[in-house]
Amino acid sequence: MKILKIQTLQGPNYWSIQDHKLIVVRLDLQDLSDRKPNRISGFLKGLTEALPSLGDRECDLGEKFLERLQDGSLWMEEVVEHVALELQSLAGMPVSFSRTRKTATRGVYYIVFEYQAPEAGRYAARAAVRLCQSIADKGRYHSDDLRQDLQDLQRLETEAALGPSTEAIVKAAEARGIPWLRLGARFLIQLGYGVYQHRIQATQSDRTSILGIELAGDKEGTKRILQDAGVPVPRGMTISYFDELENAIDAVGGFPVAIKPLDGNHGRGVALDINTWRDAEAAYDAASAASKSRTVIVERYYKGRDHRVLVVDGKVAAVAERVPAHVVGDGRSTVNELIEMANRDPRRGQGHDNVMTRIELDRSSFELLRKQRFSLDTVLREGEICYLRATANLSTGGIAIDRTDEIHSDNIYLAVRVAKIIGLDIAGIDIVAPDISLPLAEVGGVVVEVNAAPGFRMHTHPSQGLPRPVGEAVLNMLFPPGTPSRIPIVAITGTNGKTTTTRLTAQMFRQTKRIVGYTTTDGTYIDDRLVEAGDNTGPHSAKLILQDPMAEVAILEAARGGILRSGLGFSTCDVGVVLNVAADHLGIDGIDTVEDLAYVKSVVAETVMPEGYAVLNADDPLVAAMAKRVKAQIAYFSMQPDNEIVQSHVQQGGLAAVYENGYLTFKKQDWSEQIEQAVNVPLTLGGKANFAIANALAASLAAFVQGVKIEDIRAALIAFKPSANQTPGRMNLFDLDKYQALIDYAHNGASYQAMGDFVRHHEGEKIGVVGGPGDRRDEDLVNLGKLAAGIFDRIIVKEDDDTRDRPRGEAADLIRQGIEEEKPDFHYETILDETTAINTALDTATEGSLVVILPESVSRAIKLVESRYQ
Repeated sequence: MKILKIQTLQGPNYWSIQDHKLIVVRLDLQDLSDRKPNRISGFLKGLTEALPSLGDRECDLGEKFLERLQDGSLWMEEVVEHVALELQSLAGMPVSFSRTRKTATRGVYYIVFEYQAPEAGRYAARAAVRLCQSIADKGRYHSDDLRQDLQDLQRLETEAALGPSTEAIVKAAEARGIPWLRLGARFLIQLGYGVYQHRIQATQSDRTSILGIELAGDKEGTKRILQDAGVPVPRGMTISYFDELENAIDAVGGFPVAIKPLDGNHGRGVALDINTWRDAEAAYDAASAASKSRTVIVERYYKGRDHRVLVVDGKVAAVAERVPAHVVGDGRSTVNELIEMANRDPRRGQGHDNVMTRIELDRSSFELLRKQRFSLDTVLREGEICYLRATANLSTGGIAIDRTDEIHSDNIYLAVRVAKIIGLDIAGIDIVAPDISLPLAEVGGVVVEVNAAPGFRMHTHPSQGLPRPVGEAVLNMLFPPGTPSRIPIVAITGTNGKTTTTRLTAQMFRQTKRIVGYTTTDGTYIDDRLVEAGDNTGPHSAKLILQDPMAEVAILEAARGGILRSGLGFSTCDVGVVLNVAADHLGIDGIDTVEDLAYVKSVVAETVMPEGYAVLNADDPLVAAMAKRVKAQIAYFSMQPDNEIVQSHVQQGGLAAVYENGYLTFKKQDWSEQIEQAVNVPLTLGGKANFAIANALAASLAAFVQGVKIEDIRAALIAFKPSANQTPGRMNLFDLDKYQALIDYAHNGASYQAMGDFVRHHEGEKIGVVGGPGDRRDEDLVNLGKLAAGIFDRIIVKEDDDTRDRPRGEAADLIRQGIEEEKPDFHYETILDETTAINTALDTATEGSLVVILPESVSRAIKLVESRYQ
């Protein structure tokens, strides 16, 4: 078997509207294409030995995978599909959605399956093929190879995973329907789109004060500020040299003391309940080493329980008691054996990603054992506790007990006040008190520390007690209920007219004084300024707009290629426009029929939210049929006011835009409103370009259903001109004194026909400079020749610079074939070089003629024509 291509989809796509994270593998089965797996010697045995859990996996209709494999109803491509799912599931990433589909090439299949982490999904594709090939060849897949595969998958998942705190916030956003994106730097997450966005980095938000962060990081400064405000804090002082230690201990009242680094975190270098000079010396060395400034805090040690109070937006969101890493005796096991048993708890793991962290011993652990008169070989009495860490941090193996419902109201007030004094929107306040349910003043409790960017793990996954929705608290702070998180998204697709319609729609929204971001085949624009040049109609460009904090509206052109290769760059849209579907790019990426192409385009319509609108072309049967699959409201546009679909829709209270009596007109039941006369809309070239009128109807509907006023729509229609600057390569008409030139990026049959409807109105000689992309099918290029022969009086056949893997001259030969089949005596000539062909047509243009240029390079063609003005 051979993998021909692997694609990673990250949005609504051709294979699924709901399942956004999919791997698409184009696989050539080669010599296994005609061999059923159950007929390959040793395959069933080798597969079940390698992956015994496959026996429990179900196929689409609820049938057991193994049973179907045994009875011969599964082929090799389907086995690869399910193995890819199973490998990810065994690595801790449960996935279920998958599909297989044959291609037009014998033995080549598309295998589609879900992933959680993109790199892990791609790895699973390669590993599944490798495993199945090995079993087919050798009857086995070595256990060491499988073990390595699973380890690699787990590593890739860990590298891609969000931290537990970030994940809590992201899940809360998903629950509220707030979109989120990973940004490219500093582990930033964007919540919401455009101008409504907020950003977080773990549990710091874009509202978090840098002054608050700096103050919280200065432990001594924090204590002074709080002490001056009357908050109970430990007595203490900072020192920078060892010979200051003895005086410092005396100054805070003698032993017991706590010694910690001035600027430490995660409990590193912290020692508590120090009662001897020997322990104080060792603690000073550890704290000094952990401090960037080599500055150490010496504090009076206060006995009591360690509590973390989480304050979000001036409210206590959760309270947890943190208990240091410890083991409890059973009367039989040694301390070392009890540690091993504790670490076998599936909730424990490395780092911060599990509910609890593995207990690992360090130098301070052995010091603590010595102080308790224990060793690793000590057998603890039943119920006897042996502490293994002095600090209660979860990152060193501690546990968390939820105490949210127990904290006293006075302590709630104090915690909220402390967060405001330090200046943090999200703060973790550490309190030591014998009993958090009693006021600190009564029990001698103190605030020992204030933390910026506090971890949420102890609150979302406490070892004991109720999980608390702390992520939701952050969301409610950033997006109070009722406030927007999304900017309006209008997505526009179709075979022809997408770029012009996108630009026109953007012009209409600009009339509302909002900043509009839009993507086209010419580039990506914010506020009508080019920010990225190129053919930008895929998810990358869509995300550029949605990430921009200035954008108030997004108008996104969605092309076939982007949908197939990557999926849409957004999960839902407010308006989805489908202009038309015609034969183009067929035979590429598994899209072989115009019906296949319609299914690709329908992704845009099906992605519209239920309260939004799908704007559909009622004159195109393939587009009109999409209404059956759309969950949103429908608005139709039509060049035929008597279109039966439109008439029925309008009578039932639906909205439509039609071309009626020379006017672009809105209709709904008995209401009718003329927008503007077509001859006054420059885009329509005096009302002669029917396809442009249809595009204007679609754009008008897209704006109107989003609340743009009719007078603003009318103003945009009148102001929008199809010039080389406004819409390069889209019906750009140049008056060159004695003759005219028209540049249009027509490159398929439908666009040739639409352009031809306009050209036929010209009374003088019609000269065509024609060609076609080399990656189109032979029959498509022949058809372009036939169409050209029916439009022009004289033709120059040229060829694109990029022949797209065709031999030079072959595309031109096929176009010539079409011309000759349509009109055997037609006058044409062949000039393969596009520049030479254009100059020849312009040089030989007769008075009153129209030279129509269908270029590969629009910018080059415009420059050649504009040079004729000089």
